[in-house]
Amino acid sequence: MQRRESSKTKQIRQVLHENQTDLSAYLKRTTEPGKHVQNNQSSHGQTNDSLQDSLEHALSYFEKIQGSVSLKKSSILQKHLTTVESIALQRGLPPEAFGVLLKVSLSGRLADTVNTRLLKSLIPALVIPEASVVLAISLLCVGKCSGNVQVLFLRWLITVFDFLDRKKEIHALYGFFFSFLQDDKMCPFVCHLLYLITRKENVKPFRVRRLLDLQSKMGMQPHLQALLSLYRLYCPELVTIVLPGNRKAFFKNPEGPWKAAINAIKQSKQENSPVPLPLSLGMAQPRSRKRKWNTQLTIPATSANQVNFKENRGKCFGLSSTNETFPVEQLKTFSQLLRNIHRLEFPSQMGSVLTNPLLLHYINCMKDESVHLRLYYWMGHILQEECSWYVADKQQHEEFKDFLETVYRSECFLQEGFSSCEEFLYKSLPVWDGFCCRSQILRLVSWIPLNSFSEMKSHVYDPLAQLFFTSSLYFKCSVIESLKELLQNWLIWHASHLESELDPPVHSLNTTLCGLVDKVAELVHFVGWISTIGLHMEDNSSFFLYFILDFYETVCDMYLLHNLPLLILPPAGVFYPALLSMDSVNLNQLCYIMYRYRTNLVAAKENEQSKKKILQFKFSSQTYQEYNQYITAMVGCLWTSSAFQKDTHPQGLGMDDELLKTTTVQEYKHSFNIVHHPAMMGYAVLFVKQAWPDDKTFNFSLIKGKKWNWYLEYLYAQGLNGLKVFIESSVSRVSQASHSKA
Repeated sequence: MQRRESSKTKQIRQVLHENQTDLSAYLKRTTEPGKHVQNNQSSHGQTNDSLQDSLEHALSYFEKIQGSVSLKKSSILQKHLTTVESIALQRGLPPEAFGVLLKVSLSGRLADTVNTRLLKSLIPALVIPEASVVLAISLLCVGKCSGNVQVLFLRWLITVFDFLDRKKEIHALYGFFFSFLQDDKMCPFVCHLLYLITRKENVKPFRVRRLLDLQSKMGMQPHLQALLSLYRLYCPELVTIVLPGNRKAFFKNPEGPWKAAINAIKQSKQENSPVPLPLSLGMAQPRSRKRKWNTQLTIPATSANQVNFKENRGKCFGLSSTNETFPVEQLKTFSQLLRNIHRLEFPSQMGSVLTNPLLLHYINCMKDESVHLRLYYWMGHILQEECSWYVADKQQHEEFKDFLETVYRSECFLQEGFSSCEEFLYKSLPVWDGFCCRSQILRLVSWIPLNSFSEMKSHVYDPLAQLFFTSSLYFKCSVIESLKELLQNWLIWHASHLESELDPPVHSLNTTLCGLVDKVAELVHFVGWISTIGLHMEDNSSFFLYFILDFYETVCDMYLLHNLPLLILPPAGVFYPALLSMDSVNLNQLCYIMYRYRTNLVAAKENEQSKKKILQFKFSSQTYQEYNQYITAMVGCLWTSSAFQKDTHPQGLGMDDELLKTTTVQEYKHSFNIVHHPAMMGYAVLFVKQAWPDDKTFNFSLIKGKKWNWYLEYLYAQGLNGLKVFIESSVSRVSQASHSKA
């Protein structure tokens, strides 16, 4: 057995040396990339030789160990162990080192202390040969190493899974890994590894029964739930039990010391070298300096040397080089995606999907639930386990912002929010300070999906309201803008699902039409409430009012544009500040909004009368009554100059003449018509100048009769289209004239 293993090790080393991945080449690449340091070549060469000799001596020593050696009594073992640890932490280990170190650490020849230190030193600089890992896995069958060492090996394998040069033989060992589920210590990590390598052909009835037996024995463990959930997605007919949903994290963090060391090595090399280094496993693009949040967002690529290594190794061991699946790192064009869409195998590092538009196209088109579940797990792990509101340095803060921005762009591409991101927001908003990553957090709020309504008020609305009332004007505007985009996304989702009868329903029962109407109404009422209070706090800011009216421009057309049987008018605390606004832009926008409300209400009334009950909903008489009150106030202000007498709204402009006389304002009745209104007075001045250039008194009373109609045409020519459609639809004389003219 030892002779066979020795010959196989020699074959691996021979193939590696043939492809120029020996120690000297490795040390030369990592120390002098591009030979950009000319003045220190001699010193670097000496350092390379020293490190090369030390590591070669250490590997040769560990390869020749036959019996048990005590760490305390052997200074040679201490020396070589320290050498391996030092080089691993400084530069990472070359590919040929892993076979030797894995073999000795899992053979049981050395004490657990030494084996643990060796496993913790297995930090890759380039790639890890799959043959080395397969050889190490075979040693687990011998059972000479302790349970703690076996668990540590599995944790290492999960962490560096994407550094393996290929995974075909790992997939072939699926049944071997599955047999280790009976070990209580190893079970969580075996489930994690199986989760990464499971394919549809791996799901068998006997494995489902085994998992169910383990669950009945151990209880509802999250790692078993994860594997059962993946099995159910591949073969729902085999897994018929009900599994709890919305797990925040299926697996514990297995990364140990390896991920931090890998990121530290990568960071130091990229800072010290102006050229890309081979340690980065991204595609042939400028390397990112992100060391925590964005290191998993690139697809592990296969370099030319690695391809040659695979081919030569296949010839050496009699392995077939043909793959049934199409490697995603070779996916470059949309035509390639179309040709190979049924042969794609997603990378185990699901974060790379977020930065690849072609893979996002695949998710959007194929509706592969297994991919969604893997992406849900990965993102939930990143956001829930690794992210908390902590005081981080500036670089980590920027990395976190970039990561959230990447998630948001992916949601925009898919036109759908991630459920993991939704859970992250529910957890984070109650403790968010409103300042850290403000733009990114509010953008993510706009993509909260429709599959869970019950937590919106307590986890989204209430925290946002607290921040809204205690923050600046610009934060208030950002919140209103985010909630407007959230409403638009909900309405677009509703309209698209209404048109497509083949689409399956969303998971929650609350996404029925009644639930959708109730929750959209809740959102609109919430925005109306905070807008009313916010306008009082900001002294009816025109800037803030613009964002509020922009929100209601979406609300007013929900019935006709999005087929949602719901119309909610703005509260009086929004309507009247807009009607009396000093800004013509806001007044014009209010006129357009009321015109669209009228169009939607008229269409709804006609459908009711003709018994064409769109979506079988009717508007209440209170909605029509409130609209009529608003229209009376607007026409009384802008046209008939009778708002103070005819406005009947409880919070409206109705006042007694005696009270108005005490204001000592002359012609107070005309104060808010289209000539004297504070928002329109600038237009009136310019019109008087053009119509009566010799008049220096600015006598607005001249604008009457035929001149009044000229003034209207002048206003329309200035781009006040909202005012135009409102007057033509709501003022009877102008409406009749426009119809006759047409």
